[in-house]
Amino acid sequence: MKNFLLLMGCLFVVSTVSAQAQDVPANNANLPPIPESIQDLVDKGAQIRYLGKRNGLDGWITIFQGQEQYYYVTPDQKGFVMGVLFDADGNMATVDQVRDLQKQGGDILDMLAVEPDQPKTEIASIQEAAQYKSPAERMFVDVENSNWIKLGKNGAPVIYSFVDPQCPHCHEFIKDLKADYLDKGLVQVKIIPVGFRAETLAQAAFLLASPDAETKWFKHLDGTEPLPAKTDVSTQGVQKNLALMQAWKFTATPLSVYRDRAGEIKIIRGRAKDLAAVLADLPSP
Repeated sequence: MKNFLLLMGCLFVVSTVSAQAQDVPANNANLPPIPESIQDLVDKGAQIRYLGKRNGLDGWITIFQGQEQYYYVTPDQKGFVMGVLFDADGNMATVDQVRDLQKQGGDILDMLAVEPDQPKTEIASIQEAAQYKSPAERMFVDVENSNWIKLGKNGAPVIYSFVDPQCPHCHEFIKDLKADYLDKGLVQVKIIPVGFRAETLAQAAFLLASPDAETKWFKHLDGTEPLPAKTDVSTQGVQKNLALMQAWKFTATPLSVYRDRAGEIKIIRGRAKDLAAVLADLPSP
């Protein structure tokens, strides 16, 4: 992890930065410009707070419809990355920034509070992950809390897999699993949709927002009903999945993660060559 925020490359989530005025709390004096896409969330009612500067990057937290998101603006103020910032030791600097913000008091404390009967917020998941000594365990918590779609039957051992809607190796990997393993309840795959191009990003967002996502995914795989690349569907959930890939330096799909019988975290890069061995490595149902 070391001194990387997100993978610098084609997966970088970049946008232009707006210098327009913004409605932010009075206690944030001398604020830098906010990226235009963040301002769009503010205009829709999102809460926003400045996290401060870390490693030369201005950090922001937004809370919209109960979802937290973190942004870091590049030093030249011309772009931003979305996700969690890690320091040189591999620790989550974002967690420390949020804790510092909480100490200031105000409504940010209420917004970040987790009620016992409510789902965990993103920062709660990050704080939970920070308790683990192993980077692999921290990564697995992040993967578990990504935006995924369940394929297969409940109760079967789980594999998480990052997939791009137009990745042929992703298609073949799921097809390899379907008849002999998924349909027989021997494994469950939770696919994590991502998109590396505008078209596949829109397709992934459509899939994630679909109430019958599993059916649509398999129809897409067999070619009977390709996923539409609609531009009116929010891509925020897919962007979070991309940020997760970037944070852990996952650079290709399919990328699969699972916990084996001994409790160790395993990663499969690409299409698995020996599915029988993978299935034998999974915990018993």
